[in-house]
Formats: sequence, structure tokens, C-alpha cells
Amino acid sequence: MLTSAPGSRPGLRRVAQGFTLIEVMVVMAMIAVATALVSLALRDGTQARLEEEGARLSALLEAARTESRASGITVRWLPGTGSGAEGAGDGGVAPGFRFIGLPAGADLPSRWLAAGVSAEVLGAPALLLGPEPVLPRQRVVLQLEDRRLVLGSDGLAPFGPVADGASP
Repeated sequence: MLTSAPGSRPGLRRVAQGFTLIEVMVVMAMIAVATALVSLALRDGTQARLEEEGARLSALLEAARTESRASGITVRWLPGTGSGAEGAGDGGVAPGFRFIGLPAGADLPSRWLAAGVSAEVLGAPALLLGPEPVLPRQRVVLQLEDRRLVLGSDGLAPFGPVADGASP
């Protein structure tokens, strides 16, 4: 007498195939966490380029300020008077900048690293970088596409990023 269905082997249990609901939910949670981490790690390229230009300009302004104090010569920084962006071989011209009054041996760059960067000094045509130890409060706004970065100094501290509406 047969106790099992035809074609089946007696004594063997059928093995379940596929994933359990818990396993699927754990994998989905891991994918969600990984996606969140990746999206947080990605930076806005425009903002990163603008911050890089701001850090570079701050360093250049401080170098010119130091040179001005060491030589006793008044140095000014003018935006929008240099040549195009470095590496722009297609003839695209981005407004640069210029240091006026530096000694002959102190050659500082006059170009932005990224094409499309523009600068504006707030409340004056140029930044005054020395030779006096205390300078007036000054601010410059860098802009790339729709992003803005304000650099400022209170006259004693080095130039650095400031909040758009705050005093440096």
C-alpha cells in the first residue's frame, strides 16, 4: 500500500525555495542606508569649485598683504581685469583679477581656476591690502553660476568666508 503520492520519495521533505520576507526586508534596508550615505557624500560641483576659488583667493590676498607690509608699498586688488581662466584653450574668457603695486619679483596669479567665476568688491572699486597694519573692513563677493561666496576681513584678521549678511 502506497502512503505517498506517485513519483515522490518517501521520507524526504520538500525544501522551501526563495527568500523569506525578513531576508528581503534586511536587503532593502541595507540598500536604503547605502543610497542615503552616497547621496550625502556627493557634493555640488559648482559650490565645491566656488569654495576652492574662495580658499585660493584668500591665500593670494594674504600673500599680497604680507608682501605689501614687508615692502612698505600700497597694494590693491582689482577684480575683473585679468585674462581668461587657466586651461581655457577654446578662447573662452572669464574675468580675472589683478594685483596693483606689488614689487617686481612678486608675481601672483591673475586668473581664476574655473571659467565663469566673477568677483565684486562691496563698497569700493578695489581691495586695499596694505602696508598699514590695520586696514578698513572689506568684503568681496565671488559668484559662479547661481552660487555666491562672500569673503571678508575686519582689517586685522585674514580674509575668509563670512555669512552673506554678517559683518566680517
